Amino acid sequence: MRDMGRYPPQVSGALPVLGHLVEFIRTPVELVGRGHREVGDVFSLRLPGKRAVVLLGTERNRFFFGETDRKLSIRTAYPFFERMFSPEFYFFAGVDEYRRQREIVVPRFQGRQLDGYVEAMRDETAAFVDRLGATGEFDLTAELGPLVMRIAARCFLGPDFGSRMDRDFFAEFRRFSAGMNPAAPQRLPLPSVVRSNRARDRLRVALGGMIRERRERPAVPPDFLQTLAEAVYADGTKVPDAVLVNMILLFTWAGHETTTGHISWALVDLLGHPGHVERVRAETGELDLAGVKALAHLDNCLHETERLHPVAHLLVRQAAEPIELDGHEIPEGTMVIAAPSVSHRLPEEHARPDEFRPDRYTEGREGRLERQALIGFGGGLHRCTGVHFAYLEMKLIVATLLRHYDFELLDPDPRPVPGMHTKWPDSPCRVRYARRVRSVV
Repeated sequence: MRDMGRYPPQVSGALPVLGHLVEFIRTPVELVGRGHREVGDVFSLRLPGKRAVVLLGTERNRFFFGETDRKLSIRTAYPFFERMFSPEFYFFAGVDEYRRQREIVVPRFQGRQLDGYVEAMRDETAAFVDRLGATGEFDLTAELGPLVMRIAARCFLGPDFGSRMDRDFFAEFRRFSAGMNPAAPQRLPLPSVVRSNRARDRLRVALGGMIRERRERPAVPPDFLQTLAEAVYADGTKVPDAVLVNMILLFTWAGHETTTGHISWALVDLLGHPGHVERVRAETGELDLAGVKALAHLDNCLHETERLHPVAHLLVRQAAEPIELDGHEIPEGTMVIAAPSVSHRLPEEHARPDEFRPDRYTEGREGRLERQALIGFGGGLHRCTGVHFAYLEMKLIVATLLRHYDFELLDPDPRPVPGMHTKWPDSPCRVRYARRVRSVV
């Protein structure tokens, strides 16, 4: 690719032929952090056959999300998602089709629907507490992952499915998730890709059967799955079954992929700061919808975890046309990267950036701006549709666990999972627990 005269400066360390590929695959966050230290907020990486430009900081993040579906394409940036789902599905489809499909599900995450979800979250979390018993220890992601998946299954697939789900379903989604690899050619029959494709096909068969079953025996009152089984577009045309299956697959998968990592990091952060644990306990009352929404300090703690440990550490677009930005020229076809993992810790935007300090969000206008700068769940039109659902779920689970148990983190200072994977805490990340004497049932 011919460089334009004002192409962003390149980070050092590029290898012959491979460029920065090895470092990008093995230590992407460290690579982006080094780029920021060497060059600044806009810089380039060299990858085989392509160049990539990294944008850091609030202003450039606004550009990144504001120009998505215009100068920047989300559709061409994630080829593995097209394989995992479909080229014409959701935000991989054209803008108009994405909006049309999004209108089907947005109402399911608003208003009175949330009451039913909170009830399901409470029931599943109470069952989890019963299984834990009085004392013991567990690995955070190994136990919280299936809990989060049970909640997603119950909310999106119905109470009967949630009650009979076992760990095989969770393992199937882990195999499906393993297909996320932005650096690997998608046509190569890598073992992870083959396993992901097989898991996808099995899940599609199961979910398609559930849709047909709901049409034959509708649920009363209608839940998430029933609404989708009967869904029509705004113009009255029927939504194809392939779209509905992928939609259920997406929300069930996304409902555990990011939330499992986020809630695990939140407990790590809180257990390292006992004063904040006590503040969360002090504000916890009835855990109905209103009570969960009222957990203001826990909400700030979760946002601070989003800042320090964004599970989606890199977000990607592709330049759909030549772009001029901050005096730099970015050619069409360039991979454009936003990095929550680095932007969230810029000292010029976040005071004492490496400290867990949830009260930063209560500090007037500056606190509001810091919170608005968080992009752990994306931004703009493509901000995660279920973000409010995820925060309700995390608040309810954390508040319940801290109400019932005292915890000790057995593996202090856990590191994120290495490489390009979703940034869960790497195992082992164990806690020891004991039921509190004054636990509220």
